Amino acid sequence: MAARTATVSRETSETSISCTLTLDNAPGVQKIEVSTGLGFLDHMFTALAKHGGMSLELKCKGDLWIDDHHTAEDCAIALGDAFKQALGERRGIKRYGSAYAPLDEALSRAVIDISSRPYFVCNLPFTREKIGDLSTEMISHLLQSFAFAAGVTLHIDSIRGENNHHIAESAFKALALAIRQAIERTGGNDVPSTKGVLAL
Repeated sequence: MAARTATVSRETSETSISCTLTLDNAPGVQKIEVSTGLGFLDHMFTALAKHGGMSLELKCKGDLWIDDHHTAEDCAIALGDAFKQALGERRGIKRYGSAYAPLDEALSRAVIDISSRPYFVCNLPFTREKIGDLSTEMISHLLQSFAFAAGVTLHIDSIRGENNHHIAESAFKALALAIRQAIERTGGNDVPSTKGVLAL
């Protein structure tokens, strides 16, 4: 089977990003190198790749002297673009994925539909302004940016949780597990839609 991998570059006056994503990896050969200038964002993208069974090389130089907005948003857009390109024509995949992931007292749920109809709903009730150097308001925004760039419908909810770090990390881990389920190859070549097509 053809390797599902893609490399994208994103250059603007605000950020310079390179992103290589590989969806399929043999056990023990994942390569994950993330450097965005935002430590907590690196941590979340690393968790997403690790638990999603993906290899990810993502590097960004952004205008962090302004704030974290452009870096977080543009990295998520680049990652979504790479995901969409790596997936290619949406044939022979399960399409839908759902997962729960706990982290101590926190529990999150993620549901994804690789539908080519971008939509995003999120409920992550943070109580702090920042986690590390990442604004908590940017977490839902960057997840939305990923969903729209990837062309997926995505619902992410915190079921419970008190520690803001735990709430965020359990959400990214749930998303990783849901993605892993949705992109799984079925062994067929059909389009998983009654329409017979999932537009790219």
